[in-house]
Amino acid sequence: MLMKSTAQSPIQKLLPDGGLNRMHSGSTAAAFAAVLFFVATSSPLVAQKASPTLPPLLDVMTSELGRAMSTLGKPAPDKAVAEKAGPDKQVPPYFLSYAVSDASGISIRAQYGALVDSQSTHQRVVDVQVRVGDPKLDNTHGTHRGAAVNTLQLPVTDDRKALARSLWLATNSGYGTALDNYLRVKTEAEVRAKEEDSSGDFSTEAPQVSVSAPAPVPTVDKAVWEERVRGLSKIFREYPDVNQNIVMLTAQSETDYYASSEGSRLANPHRQARLIVFAVSRAEDGMDLFRAQTFEAETVAGLPAQPQLEAAMRELGKSLEELRKAPVTEPYSGPAILSGRAAAVFFHEVLGHRLEGQRQRGDEEGQTFTKEVNKPVLPSFLSVADDPTRTKFGDTWLSGSYSFDDEGQKAQKVDLIQDGVLKTFLMSRLPIASFSNSNGHGRGQTGRVPNGRQGNLIVTSTKAVTEPDLRKMLVEEAKKQGKPYGLYFEDISSGFAVTTRNSPQAFQVIPLVVYRVYVDGRPDELVRGVSIVGTPLAAMKRILATGDKSEVFNGECGAESGSIPVSAVAPAMLLTEMETQRQPQGTERVPILPNPSANTADSGKGN
Repeated sequence: MLMKSTAQSPIQKLLPDGGLNRMHSGSTAAAFAAVLFFVATSSPLVAQKASPTLPPLLDVMTSELGRAMSTLGKPAPDKAVAEKAGPDKQVPPYFLSYAVSDASGISIRAQYGALVDSQSTHQRVVDVQVRVGDPKLDNTHGTHRGAAVNTLQLPVTDDRKALARSLWLATNSGYGTALDNYLRVKTEAEVRAKEEDSSGDFSTEAPQVSVSAPAPVPTVDKAVWEERVRGLSKIFREYPDVNQNIVMLTAQSETDYYASSEGSRLANPHRQARLIVFAVSRAEDGMDLFRAQTFEAETVAGLPAQPQLEAAMRELGKSLEELRKAPVTEPYSGPAILSGRAAAVFFHEVLGHRLEGQRQRGDEEGQTFTKEVNKPVLPSFLSVADDPTRTKFGDTWLSGSYSFDDEGQKAQKVDLIQDGVLKTFLMSRLPIASFSNSNGHGRGQTGRVPNGRQGNLIVTSTKAVTEPDLRKMLVEEAKKQGKPYGLYFEDISSGFAVTTRNSPQAFQVIPLVVYRVYVDGRPDELVRGVSIVGTPLAAMKRILATGDKSEVFNGECGAESGSIPVSAVAPAMLLTEMETQRQPQGTERVPILPNPSANTADSGKGN
């Protein structure tokens, strides 16, 4: 699911499901038995000298990982303890990894022209992944995949003993859960029918080593930016019908550390600044309307100047006023143009999610394109790649960029579709039939097992025309179909796609700004209350041509492995048929008590 970049603080980004400690998963008794076994066989914690080549945190991770791999699953020296633990407790892990997110951030938020929040945060969280069995069949098989990660908060200082103790605790709990799940997996394998895809549970990959300097703490002049954010929010006072507004600045510096039993050692910095604007109004008939916009850069210095941002705020306020007066559109099926931004979201939802590797296996997945490799799935003039190594498109920052994925694999550009023909999928370390290795797209939010996910999805075309010509083609196609108008989707909010086979293989995209383009030459008419719906195989075949300029959509994508930053890039597109339906009408009245600003002669200038 693709969403506008949301106002998540750095802490919220790191806390899936509102919590840090996921140590109570699995059987409590099994975990307790594993605790006894681990304590009995582990050596005392001792001070260790820091490695001259590794940062302190990564050095502790490496040391504790090695100690765990050499200890777990080995016979206990105390025979009585070993017998109590039982033979099943002596299964050694074949893989162990630590992934630590060390994030510092600043967030400043204002609404109604006043500051409501300004804070700084620093947090470290570790994901411990323990695998027992072997790569062909391990404790993460099938429905147990989500339990492969154990998450714990770490100290934010480089106290070696405190860090080692924390890693020990998380590893021990993860090992207990892994043993418990491995027993279930083996039992299920004996009683269930043969799976469609008999691929293994974990791919073999070469270890990666890349140690960069930690990301510097975000540098933000808080006094200046508090005033800037407050001033931007204050602009919405000029629009009395804007009932709610939020303007939020977030600046985050994150260093991701990764160590695995295979020998990977990574320390990779990442920085991102984001200004998020959200404004809400309500039409007289009760329909809620909103506009949202984000501005992104590597640091706050790269964000637009204040005059440009102020103009954008006024444009959003004016747009909401116009939307309140616009008529509600009726369900429609006919030709339409998607702007570049709208087309980017369209491709992310309709195509991108169905090209994620894990969706090609499992009894519950719809597997739309599983058997379409080396077959045409798009018009021959379209190609699609995912390139997380690219940080910018033109002057626009791409939020889906990264150097290494969340499984420690180097990011790669992947040519998914070439000249309309499907070539491959977005792969994590979960193998699928005919594709047994990762291509650097294993991604997940802290606390989740990484899956094959999109990074920077980029659509290119060899059948590009100018925007005016694309509009002429829209009118011609509408006339050809006997339609009084075609639709033009200018701005988009979000969308979602259903990929499981127990539900209709459908998608829905929520536009914000939609126009009717009349064939008789009347001015375009703004309408509201429309969503794009359809099925992927049909929608992909209806693309007739594209524009000659591409646009970027930056946002957050939510799926099984959590919320991650993504980008999508595409040119405007003309489709011979687009189906729409009406959005929910809403039942709430407009505010009964007038907005205080409505009674102020100079609502925009008051304090």
